[in-house]
Amino acid sequence: MPNVNNDVKVKMPLQPQVSAKKAEETKTETKDLSNEVMDKLSAAANINKAAVTKPAEKFELNLSTEELEKRTNKDFLAPKVLLKPDSKEYANLAEGDKQALKHLAKTAKIMDTVYMKMDNEKNLQFKEYLEKETAKGNKNAEMSLKLFNAQKGISGIDMESNMVTLAKGQKDLPGKAFYPADLEKEEFHNILINMLENGEKEEVGKILNQRSIVERDGDKLKAVDYCDKFKEEFSQMADELEKAAETSTNKDFNEYLKLQAKALRKADPMLDAVADKKWATLQDTPLEYTITREQYADRMTGSVVENPKLSKMLDEAGIVPQSKDSLGCRVGIVNKQGTDDLLKIKKYLPMLAEKMPHADKYKQTITGDGDAKQTMVDVDLVALTGDGGAYRGGVTLAENLPNGDKMSLQIGGGRRNVYHRQIRATSQPEKIQKKLDAVLDPKFHKLYNEEADHWFTIGHENAHSLGPKDNCDAGLGKYRNIVEENKADMGSLAFLDDLVEQGMYTKEQKDQILVNFATNTFLKSKPTMDQAHRVRSVMQANYFMKEGAIDVSKDGKISVNMEKMVPTAKKMLTEIVEVQMSGDMKKAEDYVSRNFEWGEKNEAVAKNLRDINKTLNGVVESPLADELTKD
Repeated sequence: MPNVNNDVKVKMPLQPQVSAKKAEETKTETKDLSNEVMDKLSAAANINKAAVTKPAEKFELNLSTEELEKRTNKDFLAPKVLLKPDSKEYANLAEGDKQALKHLAKTAKIMDTVYMKMDNEKNLQFKEYLEKETAKGNKNAEMSLKLFNAQKGISGIDMESNMVTLAKGQKDLPGKAFYPADLEKEEFHNILINMLENGEKEEVGKILNQRSIVERDGDKLKAVDYCDKFKEEFSQMADELEKAAETSTNKDFNEYLKLQAKALRKADPMLDAVADKKWATLQDTPLEYTITREQYADRMTGSVVENPKLSKMLDEAGIVPQSKDSLGCRVGIVNKQGTDDLLKIKKYLPMLAEKMPHADKYKQTITGDGDAKQTMVDVDLVALTGDGGAYRGGVTLAENLPNGDKMSLQIGGGRRNVYHRQIRATSQPEKIQKKLDAVLDPKFHKLYNEEADHWFTIGHENAHSLGPKDNCDAGLGKYRNIVEENKADMGSLAFLDDLVEQGMYTKEQKDQILVNFATNTFLKSKPTMDQAHRVRSVMQANYFMKEGAIDVSKDGKISVNMEKMVPTAKKMLTEIVEVQMSGDMKKAEDYVSRNFEWGEKNEAVAKNLRDINKTLNGVVESPLADELTKD
């Protein structure tokens, strides 16, 4: 929504004040005056009907030439390159799937626009400004545009937890563009309290729903469903999905595309649920297509549980606040060999569900005596756009969706894990060795295997499906995502002995996973509390050091007590599940603050990492998608 200071006020033409006429005034004068009045009234009416266009925003670049040159240098800006036009994966597709891929790639491009509108109301204006300045030969604008396209916005956090803002006077808002830019937290809470006191429970529920954009409505707020807010973009996407369904070679995939297109055209959560439910069953398809919905960006909605009066009123009204979904889009080609490798763990999921802490006290998506209801695919990426492709401190390796707040799980749907092959692409061996020399005790070097990061990620994504699914953790507010990510990591480690016993991993592979985890849980810098994935890494590093499972020397070298690693993970997992089950924000706050410390040992490792890795930003490049959508 526009900032109130930037609202455009249209000055209406003044209507003439006509005094009473004397009887002797001529009829001609009266007629002329009447015509003048009608002409001006007509002009006023036309102004009312006309579309009012805001004047172009005036921007000033925020970063110096020196800073821009550094951040766009190849040593500081790391590319993640997706499939290329000459890739064998694309060449091997059936012709119908190639045609479908073109339409799917177009939807991904549209989703970038939607995401930028959700992120900051000025993103698109600023992007247009940068493009025009670049065309004029403005080198600073050209470099700023390069960073803008990487982080997909005016503001984004870098790999050392610094907020990078490309335009002066702009800032990253807790409510992004989900909420009015001038809406402060205290006012937000007070408006909701007043609306609840006035009996507007239904509208408050929509405002605190994950699929709405919130606008001002006088002294109140109102919610606009995504489908209505982005009607033009969603309609275009739906058209392309339906075209893709005409040529794609897989019947089930085509059915899903049609369901997803239908869900984009109408503001009905059940339509999304039906599409999600179908998507989560897809296992043997040549192509992958997902509209991703994640809740990490919105820091405004969850704040309602921090207000005791409002929190109580919401509870009494039966309203569970859900942070807004940031939308993204993934298009890819399913890799059969990689997918077959992933599926090896599926048969063990019911067993792992039974072994979860306090498993008898809550419902799980996966049960010990039933179908795992989880599909898994390894995907060669063609496009990763919107929220998923915004390189802000990093980019996701894999996703487990739908999240626990989604209706599809309530109607019996399952989950789907999608792994990103190009994002996890191996680094150069010399860089890996450089990192090991900097931060890991030499006696553990032989156990570091980069493939073990993928094995750990498989455990992490599957652990998202384990534990409470009844949405009890919604009361954890801003700590909800931190706790959930922490749970997924510990779930990946806690059952390694069981998976070795079952033959999923060898003893050596288990040790490799543990050493990789210990090495990679230390960061280059202290994160902010808004970075759920990074906060949980610091928490885990501290927890394992306190338990004696990991130690760090004064010069920043990590060593691992192999015997203590799995027991420590089990202990932390139990504590995490108990916090989730409580639904108590205070307990979550205590748990996080107790473990989120940045001490001398954290900094010692961080310094070593910064010395050997200068990367500050990253960018996702999509050469095949660019080729498919260039016309």
